[in-house]
Parts: sequence; structure tokens; C-alpha cells
Amino acid sequence: MRKIAVITGTRAEYGLLKPLIKAIDGAKNLQLQLLVTGMHLMPEFGNTYLQIVKDGFTIDAKIKDGLKGDSSLDISMAVGQATIGFAQTYSELNPDMIVVLGDRSEILAAVTASVISNIPVAHIHGGETTEGAYDELMRHAITKMSHLHFASCEVYRKRIIQLGEQPDTVFNVGAIGIDSIKNLQLMDKHAFEESIFKTLDQKSVLITFHPVTMENFTAEGQFNELLSALDNMKDTTLIFTKPNSDKGGKAIIEMIDSYVESNAEKAISFTSLGQLRYLSALKHVDFVIGNSSSGILEVPYFHIPTINIGDRQKGRVAPMSVIHCKPTAHEISLAISKTTSKKFLDDIQDQELLFGNGDATKKIITQLITFDNQNLKKSFYDLKPSCLEKL
Repeated sequence: MRKIAVITGTRAEYGLLKPLIKAIDGAKNLQLQLLVTGMHLMPEFGNTYLQIVKDGFTIDAKIKDGLKGDSSLDISMAVGQATIGFAQTYSELNPDMIVVLGDRSEILAAVTASVISNIPVAHIHGGETTEGAYDELMRHAITKMSHLHFASCEVYRKRIIQLGEQPDTVFNVGAIGIDSIKNLQLMDKHAFEESIFKTLDQKSVLITFHPVTMENFTAEGQFNELLSALDNMKDTTLIFTKPNSDKGGKAIIEMIDSYVESNAEKAISFTSLGQLRYLSALKHVDFVIGNSSSGILEVPYFHIPTINIGDRQKGRVAPMSVIHCKPTAHEISLAISKTTSKKFLDDIQDQELLFGNGDATKKIITQLITFDNQNLKKSFYDLKPSCLEKL
């Protein structure tokens, strides 16, 4: 049995990984080891490891990072603590491979300890660019420490190869979040309203806004511009999901709490909607607004608009339904107006969907089973001279 350790640190990441976790757990020749860290273990973010247990999975290890705040110092110290915790966990569980998704600091810690322990790494969602967040740098660092790569589209697959990874280790599997969209039985409107304890108004909007971590002192100002634009919307239910434990995230959480308290008749917030409620929300809201990657990757599959604010997701490939705008109340209001355009709404019903057909899990499982994990030496793949001449 090949022991596959899947690592999860956030509620959103777990939702994406859940079909793969289930598939590994059910595979005859794979043994699941589930390692939980980061926000899952923090009461202020909902102790979401409890949802993992509720879903019927056994957690093999909890790696605490000791995160105490959202300053640069706090997060850097947490990375160090998490690296120690993962090193100890790998020594005890001896996995044959680890599987990670994305680019967060706790994932960087997990991969660093894995490489030093000579444990191969399978990385999901590499090759993407997010110029407004330091996740950009962590993602490419994780790519260079990984041995198997599962990209969400062909552009990203080629970028991973451009980073020097051997083409036969890089696979375009699509975005794994689409698997759940295709397979989950989502709530109808009434059931969704009951689950959030609120009746949706004539219009409804889902809002997720994270700090832009490569910029200093902008989180509060940008989010305040967003709130100003939302204030102008009439007969609209505002559903806020709170940000992750990123640098500057606490300021946004406090602003959400204050806004919802002052606008309880139309606004509601959640630390974690969970996967089923989140995807069900996408089925019933009129549009999504903020700067989350989900607005670019998953939301287009519901054929509703996404308003992507600012630079956090700058550089990502985006479908037609994504409206990019600057982080000012005026620009955001113009983007909101576009979501009511009949022509725009009609056009996005037939837009090209860029991130696969919901079969990423199946493709990933095949590679996890067949990968040769005995030889972990990596040769740098150089681009052909004709490609280099264009640089």
C-alpha cells in the first residue's frame, strides 16, 4: 500500500481536496494519511477540522503552527513552527508521498520538511500567477520542490515546464474544484435560505475579499471602497465570507463584523460557509465580488458574473464572465452596473470554460498510483534554443 499524505490548512482548500481525499481513501492500493494544520485548528476561524471529522475522515495528525496574529513576524514564526511539526509528523507516519494544493505559508512549511525528508511532493494548482499576493512567490517555490504537477489549464502547465520541470511530470487535469460542482447535489433556494437563516432579497451577492499581501496598508482602504459601492445597491442581500489568516486579514474581519452589525437587515457574514453552502450560494446569487481565486476558477461554471477587484489575482487566466476593476468605489460601481447588462449576461451563458470538465480527481489518482517514487533526483528541463532566443 502506497501511503499518501494529503495536507490541508484551510476550509476552502479542504473543500477543493475533498473528492480527492475520498478517492484516495477508497483506492485499493493507496492508504490515506490526512494531515490537518493552519486555520483548521484555530477557534477564531471556526475549528473547521471538526467538519473533516463530521465528513467521516480520520485525521492522522494535527500540526499546530502557533499563529498568534496576522503580522509579518507572526506568520514567519508560524512557518518555522509548522516546519518543525511537519518534520516530526513525517518521521512518525513515514508517508510515501505528500499531496498539497496551492500556495499558502503552511503549505510551504509542509513541502520544505518533505523535501528534506526525501518524500516526493505532488502539487495541485501550480503555474498560476497572483501578482498582488506573496502566495505568488510561495507557489513557484513549491513547484520547484515538487515531483508531480497537476495544473488547472494548459497555460499553467506550460508555465510549470518553463520553470524547468520535466514535461512528463506535468499534467493538465483541470481545476479540481469543478469535480464537486459536477457531482454535488446542491441546495435549492429554500434550503439554502434556511441554512443561512436569511431570506434572499430581489438580488443577492456573495462577497469574499482577502488582503493584497504584496501591498502595504491597503487592505482596509480597498475594502472600505468596496463597502461604499455595496451601500448603493438596493433590495440586495449581501453575504460575506471572511478572509483567511493572511497578513492584514484581521482588519477586514473587524470591518465585516461592524458593517453587518450596522446593516443586519440586508447583510450577513460567515467565518466558513463550508463547501455545500458555498457552491449552493453560487447557484442562487446574482454575482460574486471580491478578489478570491474561486471567482475566476469555479464561479464561471455557474454562468454568473464575477467582479474581481484590484491586483491580488492579477495574471490569472480568466473567462469572459470575470469583470476586472480597480479598487475604488467608482470603478466597482461601474462593474456592478455591467452585471445587469442583458447582453453581457447572455454572452457568458455560452462562454468557453477554461478549467476542465470535472474529472481532475480521476486523472490525479492515476498518476499517484503509477508514479515512480524511488528516484527523487530532478533534472532541470531547459527550453529549446529557439524558445530562449525569443526571451
